[in-house]
Amino acid sequence: MMHRPLSSVRIVMALVSGLLLSGCGDKPAERQATATPPILQHVPKPPAKPSSQTPSQAPKITPASAPPDVPMGSGFDFYVLSLSWSPTWCAENDRAGKTAQCNGNRTYGFIVHGLWPQNERGFPAFCPSRDSDRVPDALGRGLFDIIPSMGLIGHQWRKHGTCSGLDQRAYFSVLRAARDRVHIPASIENADARRRMSPAAIETAVADANPGLTPQGVAVTCGDDKLDEIRICFTRDLAFRACGEVDRGGCRARDLTIPAAGRR
Repeated sequence: MMHRPLSSVRIVMALVSGLLLSGCGDKPAERQATATPPILQHVPKPPAKPSSQTPSQAPKITPASAPPDVPMGSGFDFYVLSLSWSPTWCAENDRAGKTAQCNGNRTYGFIVHGLWPQNERGFPAFCPSRDSDRVPDALGRGLFDIIPSMGLIGHQWRKHGTCSGLDQRAYFSVLRAARDRVHIPASIENADARRRMSPAAIETAVADANPGLTPQGVAVTCGDDKLDEIRICFTRDLAFRACGEVDRGGCRARDLTIPAAGRR
């Protein structure tokens, strides 16, 4: 019987031991690295990109969209600002041009017919007031750019202003603020020739020109198929609002003529 040399046996045993150790002899650092699943490893987020919108591009609230600071009336639900289209009024009421509104010395477009305290149903009129029925000349003439008639100014105070819960000066300051708050688009106010538009188109154009106003807060009135007045509804602090009863009472003609400013 032949025996393998001892050296050969030792070599074989050394190789087997080496293979066993290589399968279970990872270094501690290597074991920890492979113990953490890749999904839990932290991946740093890329830095946020700077906004492409500069401060000047940020949305802004225009002054017209914010109600002005005005004296607060009482005893009613809301206001109606009535704007009369002078070319129609003069053609129907003063063709001879006897009034300042129609005599041609100045071309008027929309003038303020009145600022009317209104309730959800109906409206108050000719209310008791501590102020005089007569509006002082100095106060009235200061309104001639928007109401060119002392007679109309006095009538509006007696019938409507007395129901506002305000004195004369405060009421007319609210009236002016309401007029200043409304922008009439050039497509309506600056028409240099007779044009035709539907009442709904006029209401939409006015609403689109005034942020916060909707067609439900605008009413158009007419006479003989001509634009007569545009009426706009406000809260008592002059925010735009809807007014169903006023809107339902508007013109129902299919189309209206808008007489050119300066012509009758």
